[in-house]
Amino acid sequence: MNSKPELNDRECEILKAVIRFYIADGKPVGSRFISRKRRSDLSPATIRNIMADLEEAGYLAQPHTSAGRIPTDKGYRFYVDNLLESARLDKSDRAFIDGNIFDASSHDGVVERISHTISQATDNIGFVISPALDQNQLRHIEFIQVGEGRILVIIVSRSGVVQNRLVHVDELFTQSELDQTARYINEHYAGQSLLAIRTDVLRKMGEEKVLYDRLLKNVILLCNRGLIDEVSEQNADIYLDGPSNLLSKPEFSDSLRMQSLFKTFEEKSKLVKILNECIRGASGSGVRVIIGSENAVPGMQEYTLISSPITPQGPNLGSVGILGPTRLEYARAITIVDYVAKLYGQIFNAN
Repeated sequence: MNSKPELNDRECEILKAVIRFYIADGKPVGSRFISRKRRSDLSPATIRNIMADLEEAGYLAQPHTSAGRIPTDKGYRFYVDNLLESARLDKSDRAFIDGNIFDASSHDGVVERISHTISQATDNIGFVISPALDQNQLRHIEFIQVGEGRILVIIVSRSGVVQNRLVHVDELFTQSELDQTARYINEHYAGQSLLAIRTDVLRKMGEEKVLYDRLLKNVILLCNRGLIDEVSEQNADIYLDGPSNLLSKPEFSDSLRMQSLFKTFEEKSKLVKILNECIRGASGSGVRVIIGSENAVPGMQEYTLISSPITPQGPNLGSVGILGPTRLEYARAITIVDYVAKLYGQIFNAN
């Protein structure tokens, strides 16, 4: 819990009931409906008065005068922080996730399988943001001369992500020099990040003699100018699956709203920036839930973002999550995101 609940037991009970019923069918919830479903000793009039108090306090809203109530972002936040019961991952969900992520017959990479699996399991948008390029732990690197001043860099990370970067350099390299540089990096620095490689090579250049100066300078030039200094979150890789899942949800029946969302998805760099901005500030490990208006980023105030870093070091080393409407099954979604993040973290550290 984030704070001491400011609602009494009856108010918590009714708020919880409204949210659960609204999540189930997306229709405003009335006092008679709650009374009938709960079979409690509270009369419809008493429930109606409690709902009115919750509306006045900002936890519920009434879309139409004659309609029932729906939760507000504040209501969802209180629910997630104080009323949500901790849930264990359902056995069927676990079997589905494991079966899809470890599907040996699939031709997709692990990150594509993870984003697809999250999307299918939650019926929302699943995403994976790969570790920042300068932080990604290296398995293998290649440099290929493709033209004067242009070099194709192929990086295979420990997490199984293959990234291609076309970099521009002022210095002239032969393919033999590029092969020698890649061989040196692969032999001496497998399992380390590009940032760590650069730091160590700079240290060695202060210690080694002329014999290695040219080779080490090449490592610095290629890792520094080509890959680290030019890489930012706009160049990060995101794997997204399931935007079409939102089309069936009543919250997204507005075609203009969906057009705006899909346009954002088409602009990968913008989407990465938006998600990183939403996730930014998440401390260490664990699932973070950002609900509706809590998103400071324009265009994201109508969505819930549930995310978790794949390692305890934080979201800079990659994260997984879902994006969906504020009306979703929070307990199940949080459990799935937490499980998948830990699973991917194990894969990331084992490779």
